[in-house]
Formats: sequence, C-alpha cells, structure tokens
Amino acid sequence: MVYEITEQQKVGLGLIGFGISFTFLGVSLFFDRGLLALGNILWLAGVVILIGWYSTLQLFRKNYKGTACFILGLFFLFVRWPIVGIILEIYGCFVVFSGFWPSVSGFLCHIPVVGWVIQYPVMFLDRLRRG
Repeated sequence: MVYEITEQQKVGLGLIGFGISFTFLGVSLFFDRGLLALGNILWLAGVVILIGWYSTLQLFRKNYKGTACFILGLFFLFVRWPIVGIILEIYGCFVVFSGFWPSVSGFLCHIPVVGWVIQYPVMFLDRLRRG
C-alpha cells in the first residue's frame, strides 16, 4: 500500500500536524485561547490545502450536525469558553470525519509501533471473550 503525496499535500499534512500540536499544547496549558485558535486556523488551512477547496466544502456540507458543532466550538473558543469550545470541536470533527475512520485505522495498523498499540487492546478483548 503506497501513497504518493505531492508537495502541496505535504504542506497540508504539515499544517495539520502543527495545528494538532498547537491545540494539544493549548489544552495542556490550561486551555490557552491563543494556542487553541492558532491550532484551529492551522488545522483548517491544512485540510483545505490537503484535499482542496471544493472537497473541503463538500465534506463540511454533507454533514450539517458535525459542521454546526465544529463552528459552534470555534465560536465558543473565541468568546472565551475554551473548554466547551474544544468539546464541541472534537465532537464535530468525529462526526464530520466519521466516514474516514475505517481508512485511517487500516493505515495506522500498518505502521509498525502504532499498529501494535492499536491492535493490542482488540486482541486482548478477543482473548477475554474466548475464554
């Protein structure tokens, strides 16, 4: 399974990575609004660069519930309610990208260390069920 990535998509993945990093740093620093907002901007810019404007609009238009939660989370973040904003944003992301989770999990299971960490709880639960 080989994925060919263009230079533009590499930039998009980098922005998504920086966005997630800034968001994680903002949460770990007691919900710092500046870092959370910067993380959201970088993440959204990375998604747009990675899949394009048209695909991004289609992705957010096909699932109104997730889009509404994500935008409402951004609003709460900007009006100084970062905890509520992050919770809504995370829920919105899970709902919007719910169609991609099987592909993402299949990809992550093929990465040597990450795949073992992901598959280990599943194997453990199978052993418990069998006996």
